[in-house]
Amino acid sequence: MTHSDGLDARTLATPGPTLGVVGGGQLGRMLGEAAGPLGVELVVSDPTPDCPARSVVRDQVVGDFDDYETLRELGERADLLTFEIELADPDALDRVAEETGTPVHPAPETLRTIQDKYVQKEALVERGIPVPAYRKVDDADDLHAAGEELGWPLMLKAREGGYDGRGNVPVEGPDEVEAAMEAIAGPAMAEEMLDFERELAVMGLRGADERDTFPVTETIHREEILRESISPARADEAIRVRAQEVADEVLDAMDGRGAFGIELFQVDPDDHDGEAILVNEIAPRPHNSGHWTIEGCLTSQFENHVRAVLGWPLGATKRRAPTANANLLGDVDENRAAELRGVDEVLRSEGAALHWYCKHEARPLRKLGHVTQVGSEGEDISDLLEQVRALRDATTFQPDA
Repeated sequence: MTHSDGLDARTLATPGPTLGVVGGGQLGRMLGEAAGPLGVELVVSDPTPDCPARSVVRDQVVGDFDDYETLRELGERADLLTFEIELADPDALDRVAEETGTPVHPAPETLRTIQDKYVQKEALVERGIPVPAYRKVDDADDLHAAGEELGWPLMLKAREGGYDGRGNVPVEGPDEVEAAMEAIAGPAMAEEMLDFERELAVMGLRGADERDTFPVTETIHREEILRESISPARADEAIRVRAQEVADEVLDAMDGRGAFGIELFQVDPDDHDGEAILVNEIAPRPHNSGHWTIEGCLTSQFENHVRAVLGWPLGATKRRAPTANANLLGDVDENRAAELRGVDEVLRSEGAALHWYCKHEARPLRKLGHVTQVGSEGEDISDLLEQVRALRDATTFQPDA
């Protein structure tokens, strides 16, 4: 297979280009759904046989995210490689790119920086991008010192591997230090506990020779897990403009093409030297906070990720109408077969869209799907949020009584 770092989009033929994706979860599934209309075929690698993406992509290579042989096979079968999970091994991806000639986007160096939350923060600070106060923590003495410097309470984060709230431990005071360090069980970073106004997110895009951002999204978390996203965000215009500016600065600091999920805090500028926006974390891939773009924007984050990594022109990111999104999480106390009840309520609702991730097992708070509600121009976003919450709450993974 002949490779080039960017494929000619002037002519389409069959078969079209093949994109190899490390990860075949819900993000890989939605990438496959977006790639199909473009004539782009996907091959994914994932350790779970019959992973969620399997039914909408050409093929799956079964193997661990960081297994070199798995990634090598993926690289040999694809024109370009990308990833939908940060557990991909950047060193192995570099080696595969060198040995097979298959380009990787975003760049493995970006993945290497993002995977370690402390290294990520250091890279952002070096570029002058505003972030919460933080400190490296290797042991209990470091955490005590961080509490004295940053103030109690604070948030202790695992430097690697955490997601959906896992790997984040709030520490109220010195008495909780030992338990917090045991819970993290590895290298960590302490971060000031922010009294933020709201959480925001911007999906950014880096193409071959262009940059773009989707409209600012407000993200609503509970127990550190994203529950709902709404756009437009309930922040004033000056805040939304500043959020876009910070997102542009983040994109300039990244390397390689693709979609980037940029999580932000809106804070009181009087408490942060006049700055109202701080960067929380960055994901070099499509992100849960951008799922609403499938129905809510002219081009979704997934289609734009495919376009970007292939080096094709980006699609328009304009919002069609106010849009609200709610995750379908496992509302179970123990693992059981994933059987969603109450679906008819969603399907009957005008302007609602149901996305089922085809996972076989419901686990407590596991993401198993989402519901999006698109409103009409000028509709109050808070009303739309209540509508999508009602649809979400009409469903359950609990067995019939």
